[in-house]
Amino acid sequence: MPFLPTRLLAAVLTGSLLVGAPAFAQQDNEDAAPAAPSRAAKPAAKPAAKPAPAKPQAQAPTPAPTPEQAQAQPAQGGQQQGPMKVDLIASQPDWTKVCGKDQAANKEICYTTRDFGTQADQPPVLALAVYDVKGDDTKIIRMLVPVGLMLRPGFRFSIDKGPMMEGAYEICFPNGCFGEAKVKSTIIDGMKKASALSVTVKNQVNAEVNFNIPLANFGKAYDGPPIDPKVLEEQQKKLQEELQKRADEERKKLESSQASTGGAAAPAAAPAGK
Repeated sequence: MPFLPTRLLAAVLTGSLLVGAPAFAQQDNEDAAPAAPSRAAKPAAKPAAKPAPAKPQAQAPTPAPTPEQAQAQPAQGGQQQGPMKVDLIASQPDWTKVCGKDQAANKEICYTTRDFGTQADQPPVLALAVYDVKGDDTKIIRMLVPVGLMLRPGFRFSIDKGPMMEGAYEICFPNGCFGEAKVKSTIIDGMKKASALSVTVKNQVNAEVNFNIPLANFGKAYDGPPIDPKVLEEQQKKLQEELQKRADEERKKLESSQASTGGAAAPAAAPAGK
């Protein structure tokens, strides 16, 4: 399924939630204070002699840290920041349950899935799927999350305000990374009655980001019949058309913007083809 992070998630992943670290310069100044010259250890022969400390150039402030330095040590300065919370909304009208047979294992496998984003008119930023292998007590919670997250130590999740559980990333592609956790059927039973699934990840600067995923109607879809393959095909076709339409609209906006700002420069390059 298509998967494109929005501007909000781009800001989350690049660490724009970081606070500054003004204490760097202060600490560097304290460390840079020069020791008294060795002549200060001798008895003062002339009262009029200048005091030993303080060369004027030593008082110049240390340059402020670059953004890269600030991101490398976000905890400096004693300022702590809690997880950034992102409330997601469903990008699809309802959960979709798909079933099929694994020929190798000779077992029926169903998965119940839904895409989520930050705004209704934006592409999804996270996809959630719960796999049910008929006859097995172990179920699989699988997610597709944006690229740019720290892969270690993985992610954590909880159902409503229940205990935290752990999951691990399995593989990454240019459009996102797959993470999954194996759980018992009792956990899925809890999801059917819950209102939200909370997923905590870490971004590039080791800051926590918390995705809040609504679980309304999950239990109904999980226990209900699978979608008709023809209906599923039609839904996928419609989704592709909508995404293509959005891409065309964005392309036209970009072309219009370029024409209004730099379009006059384009003809100047034409004579080069002669």
